[in-house]
Amino acid sequence: MENKTEATWFILLGLTNNPHLQLPLFITFLLIYTITLVGNLGMFLLIVFDSRLHTPMYTFLSNLSLVDFCYSSTVTPKVIAGFFSGDKIMSYNACASQMFFFAAFANVENYLLVSMAYDRYAAVCKPLHYATTMTTGVCTWLVIGCYICGLLNASIYTVNALSLSFCEVNVVHHFFCDIPAVMIVSCSDRDVNELILIYVASFNIFFALILILISYMFIFINILKMHSAAVYQKALSTCASHFTAVSIFYGTVIFMYLQPSSSHSMDTDKIASVFYTMVIPMLNPLVYSLRNKEVKSAFTKIVLKSK
Repeated sequence: MENKTEATWFILLGLTNNPHLQLPLFITFLLIYTITLVGNLGMFLLIVFDSRLHTPMYTFLSNLSLVDFCYSSTVTPKVIAGFFSGDKIMSYNACASQMFFFAAFANVENYLLVSMAYDRYAAVCKPLHYATTMTTGVCTWLVIGCYICGLLNASIYTVNALSLSFCEVNVVHHFFCDIPAVMIVSCSDRDVNELILIYVASFNIFFALILILISYMFIFINILKMHSAAVYQKALSTCASHFTAVSIFYGTVIFMYLQPSSSHSMDTDKIASVFYTMVIPMLNPLVYSLRNKEVKSAFTKIVLKSK
């Protein structure tokens, strides 16, 4: 019989054991998290307090900023603290909580990107009916639906991972309790659990991606029919930021989660994980604000008002 005991803690190996890299990485990740915090909370508060930005597009963008901040905050502070203190131990309950909230916010973002694609479709392809299509009630229910889907999927992922048996010593070759990395250290057979993870993740990712691609197919067909260069440019610019965010998000998620654990290179996965847990939440507010005249105008107004 295999010796199995109820796990009470996990050891996270982190990004590197090189002592010379601890301080540079601590400073780098602290800077990234500071930019993420300021950028996303700043964007969220800017949209909340500026009445000119109370439109469907900015409703989704404010929630995207909030979710980016939350799902980065489930991982980054613990990583930064680990560089500072050298503490690599995480309790079983803390690990389970991190898995759940990270999966929840990542899935909420997944469906928010779908809602934003639909909003862009309605704005570009049905401009005359946009006000009646994207009402306050519709936006509210879309946002609520995104959070419900995120919580339900996170429950499935977390219960599926934690239904496995874990031995007394659980060394996770990662810097946070990512579901595939935790499943690998299980003592029990995990083939069925891996298939459940891959199938559920595949459904969520590809269902969302197909809806986004269909929306953009209609958007680009409609843009190509436009005869006015000014209208063409405006339609293209309204979609460019969202399309950039979609490409970055789904590229890294597909790379990470839609392959069996046997084909995973943990060092490669850790680099990719840094990108989607820390860099993408930092980039999203920059991507949307730098290309958006209304956001720049609202920010300038607040700055001038404070002087």
